Amino acid sequence: MRRSWLRVGTERRTTRSRFSSAGSPLHSISLLPHIRRQAETLPRGLGESMKIAHLTSAHPRFDIRIFHKQCRSLVRAGHEVTLVVADGQGAASVDGVGIVDVGAPSGRAARMLHATRRVLSAAIAQDADAYHLHDPELLPIGVLLKRRGKIVIFDSHEDYPKQLRGKHYLSPMLCSMASASVAAVERWACPRFDAIVAATPSIREKFDGFHRRVVEVNNYPMAEELLPDAASAAREPRTACYVGAIDVSRGIHEMLAAIARTAPGTRLLLAGRFVQQSLRAESVAQEGWSRVEELGIVGRAGVRNMLARSSAGLVTLHPRLNYVDSQPIKMFEYMAAGVPVVCSSFPLWRRIVEGCGCGICVDPMNPNEIASAIDRLASNPDQVEEMGRRGRAAVRDRFNWAVEEAKLFELYRSI
Repeated sequence: MRRSWLRVGTERRTTRSRFSSAGSPLHSISLLPHIRRQAETLPRGLGESMKIAHLTSAHPRFDIRIFHKQCRSLVRAGHEVTLVVADGQGAASVDGVGIVDVGAPSGRAARMLHATRRVLSAAIAQDADAYHLHDPELLPIGVLLKRRGKIVIFDSHEDYPKQLRGKHYLSPMLCSMASASVAAVERWACPRFDAIVAATPSIREKFDGFHRRVVEVNNYPMAEELLPDAASAAREPRTACYVGAIDVSRGIHEMLAAIARTAPGTRLLLAGRFVQQSLRAESVAQEGWSRVEELGIVGRAGVRNMLARSSAGLVTLHPRLNYVDSQPIKMFEYMAAGVPVVCSSFPLWRRIVEGCGCGICVDPMNPNEIASAIDRLASNPDQVEEMGRRGRAAVRDRFNWAVEEAKLFELYRSI
């Protein structure tokens, strides 16, 4: 049996690999032998202050949930926090968070096969007490770290099996196969971990079925972050906005058709990246594009300024399986900034928006309904102010990161 040596502090430890892939749904994946060769037994640190490594191979380094909320919150709580990313922008230290970059992969396949191995190498080098994983492709890494005595937490941002059923770049058969495979990997890997963090109630309910410790940490906004300040632009009464990834399933065609049917002078502020450049070309050719102010990718200050200008925030996602039970952060950010929401009439979203009295629910596939909601708000500034006030109050009292941060702190205290 292979023996390996690893120096930890001034101690030299001899270890034996105990990993076996027999019986796992991943036994044939070539990634695991490479990972196995790199992983070593590491001691688990305990104490009030922990060394925590957040790992991602797919998210940007300044991801709102990972960096701005979780990492920075844990630093404020007194923990030593490192974020391992794969974006090719180099190492850095920002707001007390050490960022380790393993290099950007050349494509999706390279990310799955090579970036994950480099993330594992960086994770081992950190010798952290706890590892917080943010991508399903890192689940095998989590199993290996857990088998070697580490605290491992998986943070499920999405219901990934549901999400995979709607991938545009896969055939329906491949979508089904990929979805079933990820579901099997989750059921194989996650029960071995110390905890699961779920970003929505529906994700929590799913993991409750096969894990004893599931903590719902919703991706709610930081209550004061997006409030208008002295440098913000003034509200423009006939201006709607959208911020986020721009895709067909997120309603770009319907938004453009709707803005073309609104009263003269109405505009759409569009912030974010088109998922495909061919989609941008299609969008530019639509009638409503002449009323669009394309902002591209903007930072948090840019988002705050855009929201300050807007009298309606659009989140008219299509009724896909992975959207209807989601909680899009943009909806809560509109509320936090005092911008009335125009959203898809999904049952969960309707309960939130109509329950708070902070917006209008519409059929996302009907541009006429979207246009009517935008015009209604543009023609009623008093209603805009009242809905905005209610949205801000709902975020202040309930839908805010401070509430969710406390759950994260309690999880780390308990493990």
